[in-house]
Amino acid sequence: MTTIPLPVSSESREGSYALPSAHADIPTADIHCRLMSAASDDLASDEAYTLEITPDAPATRGRITLAASTERGLFYARQTLRQLVANARAANATALPALFIGDQPRFAWRGVHVDVARYMKTADELKRFLDLMALLKFNVFHWHLTDDQGWRIEIKKYPRLTEVGAWRAESPLLHDRTQGDGKRYGGFYTQDQIREIVAYAAERHITVVPEIDMPGHASAAIAAYPEFGNQDAPDFNPAVQTRWIIHRYTFAPTEAVFRFLENVLDEILDLFPSPCIHIGGDEVPKDQWLASPTARRVMSAHGLADGDALQSWFVRRIETFLRSRGRQLVGWDDIHEGGLSPTAVVMSWRDDTAWMQVAFEQGNPVVMTPSSHCYFDYAQGDHATEPPAMGSHITTLEKVYGYEPVPAGLDPSRHNLVLGVQACLWSELVPEYSDLEYMAFPRLCALAEVAWTTPGRKNPASFRNRLRTLLASDLFQGVNYRPLSPDPTDE
Repeated sequence: MTTIPLPVSSESREGSYALPSAHADIPTADIHCRLMSAASDDLASDEAYTLEITPDAPATRGRITLAASTERGLFYARQTLRQLVANARAANATALPALFIGDQPRFAWRGVHVDVARYMKTADELKRFLDLMALLKFNVFHWHLTDDQGWRIEIKKYPRLTEVGAWRAESPLLHDRTQGDGKRYGGFYTQDQIREIVAYAAERHITVVPEIDMPGHASAAIAAYPEFGNQDAPDFNPAVQTRWIIHRYTFAPTEAVFRFLENVLDEILDLFPSPCIHIGGDEVPKDQWLASPTARRVMSAHGLADGDALQSWFVRRIETFLRSRGRQLVGWDDIHEGGLSPTAVVMSWRDDTAWMQVAFEQGNPVVMTPSSHCYFDYAQGDHATEPPAMGSHITTLEKVYGYEPVPAGLDPSRHNLVLGVQACLWSELVPEYSDLEYMAFPRLCALAEVAWTTPGRKNPASFRNRLRTLLASDLFQGVNYRPLSPDPTDE
């Protein structure tokens, strides 16, 4: 097998199917697509498929049969076939070996997060990225649309969010983040562009999960509408931020703010059919709340002992609204502070097992995206030879491939609570789309196999051989991936 991710099972058979001349498509008459009942063990999952290549005979052409119980399954079968053909041609082969593949994913959530709040990517660039995600059978695009440094989505009811919140005075220099470049930066996606990208993703069986950050990482929104911040806290002077640090501006815990956020979310829900809506919930400074007489009165009225309790109360208010609209709240693991709602989906980004134990015990679904293995804004090798990257960490290709999403020691009865795994591409040091591709690939290829393939099927040497073939194929032509080094220990 030459594909990534590696299928659950494959069986080689005698003979081969001759490919058309180079770059010519396989004749439509040779490909048979079948939607079948899910009763078959091979098609038990709605993402499962089978792919069979029968060999040419002296008097007849062979055929390729794709079968699934859903269009989604057939789509994944086509991605496997695309790789088989492209990889064969990259190796100058003139035929595909006869075989049978039975395949389905290990995890339901196979995600990639892209931060456009710090640096935007154009709609066409995001479509190109979605194409690469689809090729590798990722099915969730987590779109980080707002943060302290920019608000990137048009909200009709609140035009200042993009008139003011989408623009910052400058950005930090890549090689000296204490200094600014003096250049105004900004932009946003119109609602028509959002719909276009959501539809484009859906055609590739990718769900777009929007993230609207709250109650922290809210500087851009509060700069646009100061009345929704903690105006009675000392030194209140909100602005769209120009540095990559945690800023202290949080939404005030008032009814006016909840009406504002619910109005914003109503427009978000109209644009995104995703069953899950991400509200951030991470890195929430409590100092403005604790210094605000208004926030203090809210805490007293609701019996909230501290800032953590207020944060939990805030998140649950938003969750109640989302549930009333038939959606499920997703938040970074910081939403456990002050008490974790038992119905929230938690995105685990920190190596903190204490909260995770609570989450699993009360039945919270968890998406694993630990910064140690899944933050692709970290360098891929020696910092001296790599582009600017966050922190001092190095996350190599080999490290990503070796990641196991199910925590060690987790009771087998709770393994189903691990929804899946996700890469995070934060963009503080990723200003251009070509930079995004460099940081993403080939590490996303490794994570694709982590997300899809059962651990017993994974093999690092096999993966590297398949990866070299895929990167050399037409499917990765023009992609600005980081070249593989000859020695795996250098990755």
